[in-house]
Amino acid sequence: MITATPRPAPLRELPAHELTAGAPASVPVVRRAREADAAELVALSQPFVRSGALRERPASLYSDQAADFLVMAVPGGPLEGCVGLRVHPADPAEGRGPAGVLYNFCVAEHRQGRGVGAGLMRAVLAVARAESLGALFTATTGGAGLFLRYGFAPAAVRTAPRAWADSLDPRRNAQILARSL
Repeated sequence: MITATPRPAPLRELPAHELTAGAPASVPVVRRAREADAAELVALSQPFVRSGALRERPASLYSDQAADFLVMAVPGGPLEGCVGLRVHPADPAEGRGPAGVLYNFCVAEHRQGRGVGAGLMRAVLAVARAESLGALFTATTGGAGLFLRYGFAPAAVRTAPRAWADSLDPRRNAQILARSL
């Protein structure tokens, strides 16, 4: 008899149950971004770019790489948060398996502290497991509280995917965090 280890289900619309108290009748969901979301992704990111928390990215990146992003929104409503997940293939020469990099993680100011970030984090972790990634990495100039609550820990840049590590701007003095899956 041949048995296989079941793989997690692919990303689906995920209700954000913790957001229902006092929220509109429609429940926010996490979904893959679409090319049509690009302008909203730019707008959602701009306050964080202005504060220095995010690197500025060209508007075309958001449409060209929309499939990298998970977003949370009430169906038909504006985006409340987003996170990009870039998958990096295994690097046998470096002794690394496939890994993911979280980027452009942001939550609209009026939704901060209401579970949007946590909902996005749970969803991106589920996607990373479904993709059979061995680890997730991120770089942050902020306090890193959400990442630390979800099992990320400070990591040496040499442990991260080389292409991503080489793209980091040392002037930003970002903290590198990693989480094994």
